Amino acid sequence: MLDLMYQINACYDQLTPSSRKIADYLREHCAEAQYLSISGLAAECGVAEATIFRFCKTLGFGGYNEFKLALAKSSIVNHTNPYAAYGEIHSAQDSVEAMCRRLYNANIEALRQTLALVDEDALTKAGDLLFAAGKILGLGYGGSLATVREAWSRFLTVTPKFYTIEDNHMQIMAASLMEENDVILFVSYSGSTKDAQDVLRPAKARGAKVILITHYADSPAAGMADVVLLCGGHEGPLQTGSIAAKMAMLFVVDMLVNEFCRRDMETTMHNKDITANALSYRHL
Repeated sequence: MLDLMYQINACYDQLTPSSRKIADYLREHCAEAQYLSISGLAAECGVAEATIFRFCKTLGFGGYNEFKLALAKSSIVNHTNPYAAYGEIHSAQDSVEAMCRRLYNANIEALRQTLALVDEDALTKAGDLLFAAGKILGLGYGGSLATVREAWSRFLTVTPKFYTIEDNHMQIMAASLMEENDVILFVSYSGSTKDAQDVLRPAKARGAKVILITHYADSPAAGMADVVLLCGGHEGPLQTGSIAAKMAMLFVVDMLVNEFCRRDMETTMHNKDITANALSYRHL
């Protein structure tokens, strides 16, 4: 496939005025645009989301995610660091120490950004919802599922209410039977996958509450959530599983678990003692 920016320049004169706004923005902000959600790009260009989607179709892409992948590849053409769009992948010219320091700095920066994004009211509301919940269903897909498993392992030491399901069909079935006092903790960096909408829609129809951990406050999943908790870290389309982004999401999970436990410290410590004692013989 031709370089994306070459494609845009070649068909520029045939674009509609609204599509030219998108093209003009991409000409100036190609590298930054790869990190934007479809809503974010629409806002930056001053057009509707439907215009972004039609723009992608005009260029021959099946959808926005396919377009973002091409955008990421285009952003590294003639870049002084051809590995930049791949995030954690560093040049073979780097020393081991330089590689490790860059990764360390990326992880610390993701945590710093997450701390700066903390909304105390949102975190408090999330803690209230979890504490009052009858059941807490943790859900995620792909790399985010690993974060959900970690949340499960943390919550399991203090409450029996939290569980997770990995099979997509079973997730939808479970969501369709949620009650008004139940909560879904959904983890999705982009918040824009079709899977997220498929599983959250039936849960919301039943009156269940949704807590979303994501990077994008304007994502489709955020529009379906009762509480949105934002994480830092930039994950480009070519990274497919940024460790820094996962650390940022785990930091949010850690805050959420602690906020839940603060509601009843006596029961929390009692349950921690029980679960620790149950496993103590395995540590001998």
